[in-house]
Amino acid sequence: MSNLSFAEVSARLQQRWPEHKIEPTLERVRRLVELLGDPQKAYPVVHLTGTNGKTSTARMIDTLLREAGLRTGRFTSPHLESVRERITLDGEPISEQRFVEAYEEIAPYLDVVDAEQEHPLTFFEVMTGMAYAAFADAPVDVAIIEVGLGGSWDSTNVADGTVSVITPIAVDHAHLLGADPVTIAGEKAGIIKPGGTTVMAQQSLDVFEVLLRRAAEVGAQVAREGIEFGIVSRALAVGGQVVSIKGLGGEYDDLFVPLHGEYQAHNAATAVAAVEALLGASPETEGRVTTELLQAGFEQVTSPGRMEVVRNSPTIVVDAAHNPHGAEATAATVSEAFQFQPLIGVLGCMKDKDVYGVLEAYEPIMETVVCTRNSFVERSMPAEELGQLAAEVFGEERVLVRPHLIDAIDDAIRLAEEEAVALGSGGVLITGSVITAGEARALLVRKGKGEQ
Repeated sequence: MSNLSFAEVSARLQQRWPEHKIEPTLERVRRLVELLGDPQKAYPVVHLTGTNGKTSTARMIDTLLREAGLRTGRFTSPHLESVRERITLDGEPISEQRFVEAYEEIAPYLDVVDAEQEHPLTFFEVMTGMAYAAFADAPVDVAIIEVGLGGSWDSTNVADGTVSVITPIAVDHAHLLGADPVTIAGEKAGIIKPGGTTVMAQQSLDVFEVLLRRAAEVGAQVAREGIEFGIVSRALAVGGQVVSIKGLGGEYDDLFVPLHGEYQAHNAATAVAAVEALLGASPETEGRVTTELLQAGFEQVTSPGRMEVVRNSPTIVVDAAHNPHGAEATAATVSEAFQFQPLIGVLGCMKDKDVYGVLEAYEPIMETVVCTRNSFVERSMPAEELGQLAAEVFGEERVLVRPHLIDAIDDAIRLAEEEAVALGSGGVLITGSVITAGEARALLVRKGKGEQ
């Protein structure tokens, strides 16, 4: 019987060094997993890094592997609403009880490591240990692991990926990872391991060069989007898109992906190549990837908080894009998948991001932007400050400032409805950070279920 409640465990985790503050070392987490018996070695790992698309691609890989009959564990971050979302078994967040048990099982070892090291274990290091131990206990057939930040020094990198996946690399966390994609690629290349297979989504040529150099150094096989695999064709469909994908083992036609955006088609191609690389890695599993398996798997794919329609009348879309690269993809997707007249934006950003670049990406498609703030006060940009930046990009007459998210959403809905009378169908896009997307989703999904 557990001695702690879920709330108590959550509070203990939050008291640790937060995940956005890092000290580049694997020493603490390596000592932790050593004490735990190296649970990350108990199953093959698909390890993902990149700037954007990691979580969506991880969810696709997870769904496809479950369709192939494997038991999966998935570790992703950050979460939208509950910290339990970070650790999933067979596609479902672990229960509060199992979350508490996972913590209590490793708690004695946390004390040992904290006492030995100069600095105690961080929030993310503890979560990594919990995930690896929970997956070994389950046990899972394969773990899909998303890095928290970077690659080489990320806590998850105590595992050696049978398959490493590099989603598109752009500039984010510049103060920690570097100011240009090539420098960042050098850090992310650290998850490429000897003897494994590396699946690389489309990259710039100079980024490809960095990744290929690392793969050659450690003797990893390589699959590159646009060469060994890629999108053959893509067409819009109700509720998503239909894609044909050239994989590592053949071409797979007419795959319905119930997600919006060209970038999700690229994520799907990357996921297919990763699944092929894993399931083709032994004689027992070779040939298990078929068009029928992929069709059945992709039909079940979801990506909460990524171009997710959470309410209709007016249509409200929630998206977690938080850097210029992601915002540009979101803007293109909104324009392609919807015909909003007007589109009203609700924006809540973190102050350590390239907020100006995000605003520039959205200016062409948003009639008005409502600047707000999420509850993460330590990191989020004050609504008034965001409003001043937005006025520089949009002009003052197209900017509203509403410090509370619920007020910002209410005003955006009102504007979308009022201005749509003459122009057509109005819509609302709530974006700017994962936290903003999660909090908006919590407000709207349950409230709007009867309207969907």
